[in-house]
Amino acid sequence: MEQDNAIEAFAALAQPTRLEAFRLLVRVGPKGLPALEISRQLGTKPSTLSGHLAILKRAGVLTATRHQREIYYAANLSSVNALVQFLIADCCGGQIENCSEIVALLDRGEIQ
Repeated sequence: MEQDNAIEAFAALAQPTRLEAFRLLVRVGPKGLPALEISRQLGTKPSTLSGHLAILKRAGVLTATRHQREIYYAANLSSVNALVQFLIADCCGGQIENCSEIVALLDRGEIQ
């Protein structure tokens, strides 16, 4: 991942509603949720949420797929993985023992 893409992703996530929507969709997984269901679960007006979802999609952290009349949003897990890899690429200057908690998550398959 390029630094500019990482900055755009972080900027998109640096707002409470967008971060909540993103975390909800990460929990749901690749199947995603329709926009109205995201709105319902977050208690956000659909008209307000649509702008937030568009920002997250432009930043590459969400995907959108039309299913008949509904748009389903899902976390772009490959983008999330690239973002995590970008963050830990130079972890601890090569002193892997300082990154034991991150390595444990990787070993358990919680971060890929």
